[in-house]
Amino acid sequence: MVAAEFTRGSPQTMLVVGGGIAGMTTAIEAAEVGHEVILVEKRPYLGGRVAQFNQYFPKLCPPSCGLEINYKRLKQNPRVTVLTQAEIKSLSGGPGNYQVTIQENPRFVNEKCTACGDCEKVCEIEVDDDFNYGLKKRKAIALPHAMAFPYRYHVEAAFAQDSRLKACAEACQYDAIELDMQPRTHEVTVGTVIYATGWKPYDAANMERLGYSENRDVINNVEMERLVSAEGPTGGKILRPSDGGAPASVAFAQCAGSRDENYLPYCSGICCLASMKQATYVRGQYPDSDVHIFYIDLRAPGRLEDFYTRVKADAKVHFHRGKVGKVTGRNGKLLVEAEDTLTGHVTQAEVDLVVLATGMAPATDEIPAGARVVLDAMGFIRTDDAAGAGIIGAGTCTQPLEVACTIQDATGAALKGILQLGRE
Repeated sequence: MVAAEFTRGSPQTMLVVGGGIAGMTTAIEAAEVGHEVILVEKRPYLGGRVAQFNQYFPKLCPPSCGLEINYKRLKQNPRVTVLTQAEIKSLSGGPGNYQVTIQENPRFVNEKCTACGDCEKVCEIEVDDDFNYGLKKRKAIALPHAMAFPYRYHVEAAFAQDSRLKACAEACQYDAIELDMQPRTHEVTVGTVIYATGWKPYDAANMERLGYSENRDVINNVEMERLVSAEGPTGGKILRPSDGGAPASVAFAQCAGSRDENYLPYCSGICCLASMKQATYVRGQYPDSDVHIFYIDLRAPGRLEDFYTRVKADAKVHFHRGKVGKVTGRNGKLLVEAEDTLTGHVTQAEVDLVVLATGMAPATDEIPAGARVVLDAMGFIRTDDAAGAGIIGAGTCTQPLEVACTIQDATGAALKGILQLGRE
């Protein structure tokens, strides 16, 4: 439930921080066996980065169906209290007796909202749409996305006091807009804490040689997901950001910053499969297009090798063994250069669009200093017994994972939390 009245918790309550697929899974699994759960998410909606995906691999189905089921389970379970636009300000104590301060930031739209859209129609202010990674604009008052949970509008905080938003409040026939709404602070006691803060794409701007900051037609892999989404900046059509043209050729640069001690020294494990999935997007929209995938090693373990085999069977998808060293603009196109480690020769491909397969970086930098969370050298939450701090990690804040493995890991984290509650 998305609660107007807030539980104060107890030593038998579980706190889950992060409302992506891992956080939702953890909360649902714990609540459905009888435990009280407080689920805290800093965004105005649940679903995390999975909500921003277009399709899962290898089945190539949309994430909306799985998310909808989880939203329904949350909505029907009175044991889960959901707080969006909320953050942990302090955390102290230990297993069985954590003292937590949660700040619930104002949404400026209350529970009366029916998402009718009248306020958005009269709004004069446009802002970068963070759901679409800034690739398009949205109004300063908007529904986060078509399947948002909670299904309620929110106001961009920086513009809440802008006089132009008064017209939006006047347009609302339900008195749902409260531009004077203030933050609320909740002091709670919980018995166990599970962090499921997810991941963030590594900043491609750090690799100047790959042209991300200089050329609009060099994008990263999460931006590609939004380009092909019906809710995205082009209505689902893969187009060159520079001129809106249809790309006749697309290159995917694997390990963009990954497996490199200067940037991300580890392999995220799923980028190869994500690029192969996105290759199917291109080939599906443009049957005459060519796709070039530059790689060091292809990672498609176990059952996922069948997916790689299927993509490789497409004669218009070309695999080049070699890490991309440089991307430059040339005659209105992009020149991709890499040393082919099989032949020792430099491979070049002239393409219309380049997609950088940036790695998964842990989103653990906002954990309060007082929280006894043990991070490894890469910034992920340690899950081994040596961590010993009582804080449990779930999903991609512990290691790079695909969605299916994230759900499995989150289910295990829920069990760990339940066992910890049972010991107190």
